[in-house]
Amino acid sequence: MSRTRLTPELIGLVAERFKALAEPARLELLSRLRDGERTVTELVAETGLGQANVSKHLQLLHSLSLVSRRKEGLFVYYALPDECVFQLCDIMCGRIESEVEQRRSLLHA
Repeated sequence: MSRTRLTPELIGLVAERFKALAEPARLELLSRLRDGERTVTELVAETGLGQANVSKHLQLLHSLSLVSRRKEGLFVYYALPDECVFQLCDIMCGRIESEVEQRRSLLHA
């Protein structure tokens, strides 16, 4: 795996994306989009979040290229441009599982 030199500008861009992913509601929206594209109305129904809240989160995710959107008639459909964000989630989930196993082994030692 290659290592990118983290310049101050790049650090800011990376931190901005991690900050966006630190919001549980945004992770929930991304998770729902993993199953395919959705409208705001569909995401509101699936998540129980308010329409304005969903729209605000999707606007931010779109501005950071974490979601794509297409307009069809009166509807705007949101989708994941790729699975990269879930590669990050899978890495973190693996790390959490490892930590849980270490703690469990300490408790049963």
